[in-house]
Amino acid sequence: MKIKEIREKNVEELKKLLNEKREAVRKSRFDIAAKQVKNIREMRNNKRDIARTLTILKETK
Repeated sequence: MKIKEIREKNVEELKKLLNEKREAVRKSRFDIAAKQVKNIREMRNNKRDIARTLTILKETK
């Protein structure tokens, strides 16, 4: 997700996105441990989206 797309969202949408991404990282961690997933890069991208979202949330406060 691009930073421009994240900046266009309001605070409630950002919090919802943050929860979804955190859940995706949690699920990816278990899938990687069980060797059920081939795309490990997806977890890295989700972590970056979490960091971007947290940064935008701090800027808006």
